Amino acid sequence: MSKYEINTSRRKFLSAVTTVIGGVGAGFAVVPFVGSWLPSAQAKALGAPIDIDLAQIEVGQKVTVAWRGKPIIVVHRNEDTVSKLSSLDQKLRDPKSAESNQPLYTTNGFRSIKPEFLVLEGICTHLGCVPTYKPEAGEVDASWVGGFFCPCHGSKYDLAGRVFKGVPAPLNLPIPPHRYVGDQIIRIGEDSSIV
Repeated sequence: MSKYEINTSRRKFLSAVTTVIGGVGAGFAVVPFVGSWLPSAQAKALGAPIDIDLAQIEVGQKVTVAWRGKPIIVVHRNEDTVSKLSSLDQKLRDPKSAESNQPLYTTNGFRSIKPEFLVLEGICTHLGCVPTYKPEAGEVDASWVGGFFCPCHGSKYDLAGRVFKGVPAPLNLPIPPHRYVGDQIIRIGEDSSIV
């Protein structure tokens, strides 16, 4: 026998206290680590939906905003432009938008929810350049009826963002998810099916 008596209840108590303090310390150490996995406020803001007041866009005007680091183009088309879109079908690579990156609710002849407002990503589907808005006939060449032109490699799109045949771009311009939150307010980044 040892001359010192072992107090097992005290040893159990000290072991339990040490375990609890170690667990609390480990929890405090893990919180910042797990928190670093969450997106920053800046990252959340970049992906957050944005609202555009369509009343501020005049007929024929184009407005460009940024959403998720991409240029989003909104064009206020006139009735004449919308009515002429179907006349270009023979010149287009994908006139019915069968291969396009777009929401189902924009799969129609004018590629939009309301015919007068076109919303699309302003990134050429060839090499990612930014096409310029050329709405006037003859601005690019004699056969030009208006649309978007990528000066880098010569890709052409009509005023519905549909790509012409014989140009480097393989697909129509993409259309982001969007919906109307009022008669004159459109929200980019939320699908139209969301109520």
